[in-house]
Amino acid sequence: MNYDEVNHNANQMVIFNLLAAGPYSQAIRANGQIFVSGQIPADSTGALVQGTIGELTQACCNNIDAILKAAGSEVSKIVKVNVFLTDMANFAEMNATYEKFFVHKPARSCVAVHQLPKGVLVEIECIALE
Repeated sequence: MNYDEVNHNANQMVIFNLLAAGPYSQAIRANGQIFVSGQIPADSTGALVQGTIGELTQACCNNIDAILKAAGSEVSKIVKVNVFLTDMANFAEMNATYEKFFVHKPARSCVAVHQLPKGVLVEIECIALE
């Protein structure tokens, strides 16, 4: 599938409570799947959430939940998650919050990155089924 096919055939949607922070869609629906762009810890006004890595992770998860609900899906339909951390010392605390949200244990990767947009410490993206 090429770029034009995706743009013409995919149902693009923007989260209802938070605008994308850049030139991208919050989520794209294609071939029975919902591809959710990386979510940073921002609240419904777009302001960055402050707090522990657990609270930041929860904010990312809340945004994913809102996007999936807007798409007519739900967290339990997530099949793949990618977590980006700026410091693997935060892995255990992130994981403690993560496992409460993703109780169905989708496939996951977690990687350390040099930095993330807006200086945040965690970003989470996922793929869900419709």
